Amino acid sequence: MPSVFTWNVRVYYEDTDAGGIVYYANYLKFFERARTEWLRAIDVGQQELLEQHDAMFVVKSVNADYHAPARLDDTVRLTLSIEKMGRASIVFLQQAWCGDRLLNTARVKIGCVDSALRPRAVPDAVAARMRAA
Repeated sequence: MPSVFTWNVRVYYEDTDAGGIVYYANYLKFFERARTEWLRAIDVGQQELLEQHDAMFVVKSVNADYHAPARLDDTVRLTLSIEKMGRASIVFLQQAWCGDRLLNTARVKIGCVDSALRPRAVPDAVAARMRAA
């Protein structure tokens, strides 16, 4: 699954800490937004997923490495690719870039659960879209 999705985000004042750089936890928000936009790009609506398939995605684990800071008004390019796809989980490789400077690398493991938060398989139609993306 070599395809890479890209989405840009602007750094606002609210994203920065007292030192004027992006607060470390905000990269998790940026990555969450990129995954949501990727789902939209492959025509998977999260509310529709819940209503039609009783399925939703939750973060199971995150391993993030911080390489360089982003600052106020920077445009951060977020990239996302599927590193591994299981029956009920997906591991994403996500990166944040400012120009050609790598800011952050994260591996995010997502689990598919039902509305009672029990593990369930990713619906076949959704898994097919993910694999084709």
